[in-house]
Amino acid sequence: MGASLSALFIDEDGLLSSSSPSLGDLPESCVASIIEYLDPPHICKLAKLNRAFRAASWADFVWESKLPPNYQILVGKILSFAPEKSSKRSIYARLCKANTFDGGTKKVWLDKSTGGVCMSVSSKGLQITGIDDRRYWNHIPTEESRFGSIAYLQQIWWFEVDGEVEFPFPPGTYSVFFRLQLGRATKSFGRRICNSKHVHGWDIKPVRFQLWTSDGQYATSQCTVSDPGEWFHYHVGDFNLEKSNSWTKIKLSMTQIDCTHTKGGLCLDSAVIYPSKFKERLKHKGFLKV
Repeated sequence: MGASLSALFIDEDGLLSSSSPSLGDLPESCVASIIEYLDPPHICKLAKLNRAFRAASWADFVWESKLPPNYQILVGKILSFAPEKSSKRSIYARLCKANTFDGGTKKVWLDKSTGGVCMSVSSKGLQITGIDDRRYWNHIPTEESRFGSIAYLQQIWWFEVDGEVEFPFPPGTYSVFFRLQLGRATKSFGRRICNSKHVHGWDIKPVRFQLWTSDGQYATSQCTVSDPGEWFHYHVGDFNLEKSNSWTKIKLSMTQIDCTHTKGGLCLDSAVIYPSKFKERLKHKGFLKV
C-alpha cells in the first residue's frame, strides 16, 4: 500500500515530488478524531510520530472518552487538585498511578490500557481475627506487596478475615479476590526462597469466601488454599453496578473456622477489586484460583 501511495506522487522524471503530502500535513483535529478510537498506549506511541500527532494526543475530548464517566468524583476522592484546572490527559496519567488513601490502607488506579478502576486493600486495612497477638500473626515487611508489608499467620484455630470498602466505582462488572501465598518468602544471595515450615491444615477443609454489596448482591465460593511459594488471587465473587454517581459499600470475608485442627503458614497480602475481564489475564498468567 505504501508503494502505491508513493507512485501517486512521482513526477515525469521518475522522482518523488517535493510536494508529496505526509502524515505531518494532516490537520490536528482530523488526527485527534482518528486516535480517539485507539487505546491509551497506542495514542502515546503515535504522539511520537510528529508535531501533529503530538498536539492531537493532548486533545481533551480524546482523553475524556478514556476516563471513567464519574472521573470527577474519583479525582475528588483520591487526588488533591481541581479537575477543571488540568488537562484530561494529565488527569488520566495521575489516576493511572497507584493512589493511596484511607490512611495508606487502600490504593486505587486506572488500568493504563482500558481505563478500568482497580483497587487494593492492604492486610492492615482488613479485620483479622487474632492480629494483635504475635503468637498467631505478624506483619512482615516485603517488596512483594504494593503496601510494603504482609500479614503472616504462624498458627491459629479460628481463621477469619473481614473487609469493608465504600467507593464510587463506575458502572460495570467487578471481581473480588484475596491475594494469598502459602509459605514465607525470603531472599538469600539474591535468590527467592520460600520457607514452608509453618504450612499446615489447609488441605483438610476449603476456605469459604463471601461478598455482599449495599444494593443486595451476594456471592460465595469455596477453594482449597494450595501450592506453597506462589502468590495467587483467590476468587471471592463478582458484582455488577449500573449507576454512575453512586457510592457502593462492599463487604467481603474469608473464613476457615473448623476448630478440629489448626492451620498456619499463610501470607495475606491484600484484597483486590478488578474489572471482571481481568480474570482472563490472571488465568493466563497462572495467578488465579477459583
